[in-house]
Amino acid sequence: MSDTAAVVNVAEKLAQFSELWSQKTVAALNDYEVKLAKVKGEFVWHTHDDTDELFLVVSGRLTIRLRDGDVVVGPGELYVVPRGVEHCPVADEETAILLVEPTGTLNTGSAGGPLTRAAEALD
Repeated sequence: MSDTAAVVNVAEKLAQFSELWSQKTVAALNDYEVKLAKVKGEFVWHTHDDTDELFLVVSGRLTIRLRDGDVVVGPGELYVVPRGVEHCPVADEETAILLVEPTGTLNTGSAGGPLTRAAEALD
């Protein structure tokens, strides 16, 4: 038997916000958060020293710049950036992404700076 209260409609959640590069927590899984974000433009080069980072593109197209070559991720595709690998997400068009990371992971990893934001819960 399923628990319908736990169903998350990704499209409905994405319609609730418009801010770019602002992660919204929509679910929890063990010690992980499932987050949504809308992105456009270039983020900052950063690493997550203690965790991998999963990017799933819901709509649009995301380029994940890596020092040894770019990875392009389209709708319905995902890519995992291994822990400690420096990366820089870039989107030429507005792109909706779903991320899975340990609870409390900062969006800018070890880089810090003005774009650093904690994820906000989305009802």
